Amino acid sequence: MATHFEQLLELIDAGIPCAAVTVVDVMGSVPNERGSKMIVTTDGLHSGTVGGGKIEKKAIDEAIAMISRGSAKSPTHFVSWSLQKDVGMTCGGSVKLYFEAFNVSVWNVVVFGAGHVSQALTPILLQLDCRVTCIDPRDEWLSRLPSSPKLRKVQSDDMPSEVAKLPDDAYVLLMTMGHTTDKPILIEILRSGRQFPYLGVIGSKAKAVRLRKDVAEAGLPDELQHAFRCPVGIQIGTNAPGEIAVSIAAQLIEQRDRNRAEIAVAPRNEELWSEGESTDRA
Repeated sequence: MATHFEQLLELIDAGIPCAAVTVVDVMGSVPNERGSKMIVTTDGLHSGTVGGGKIEKKAIDEAIAMISRGSAKSPTHFVSWSLQKDVGMTCGGSVKLYFEAFNVSVWNVVVFGAGHVSQALTPILLQLDCRVTCIDPRDEWLSRLPSSPKLRKVQSDDMPSEVAKLPDDAYVLLMTMGHTTDKPILIEILRSGRQFPYLGVIGSKAKAVRLRKDVAEAGLPDELQHAFRCPVGIQIGTNAPGEIAVSIAAQLIEQRDRNRAEIAVAPRNEELWSEGESTDRA
């Protein structure tokens, strides 16, 4: 039978939101001992136990609530409960539990195109804490991408139709076969009113000018001509696919960190214990 940590790693690798709960301290009469562990998903108890009965139900409810609200505040959480006062048990003891959530604030990166730069970029992204979706009409190019539970390959002959399926928090890159195929995806995104935290189109400054004309010709508001990055990537390296990929990955991380810094974070001490811009890249 798989151990606690093996089961936890399986859930993390599969991208399933979950929480690990550990008994870190006990006092008096309690139903389980220090070090007891369980894993909880949105479906409830996955494996293990922290004592059963009322205390386990309360801990499961706390873990599910933590998963549901994500990790915008904190992916970890301590509680200290009196079994009689806080849990409603006749035991006179107390217990402290440590909650740690996983896959509750997934960084989604969506790449339209599985060509040379995408082939270089995807392995880099898969080493980061993100989930990658690559969309392309060419199965033979998608098949060249590495196999990973963190990568979803989508074969589609109508890439603009995939825009409606993207999560709102996706960091979106358009790097298909060229302007002819990038353009309709970009227009669809802008016309839909979707505002992704990152939207970039690979290409030169000349391509950027052409795309802005396309936006105007599509009858979209003038401000949308600057609602995307083109060129993409930070200004380092050469135009070799591998070096472009590194520059794009760096820019994605930079924008991710900037976005996260803008999220209001409650003071960590109050939560610890509880009762009851574009640069010239092709």
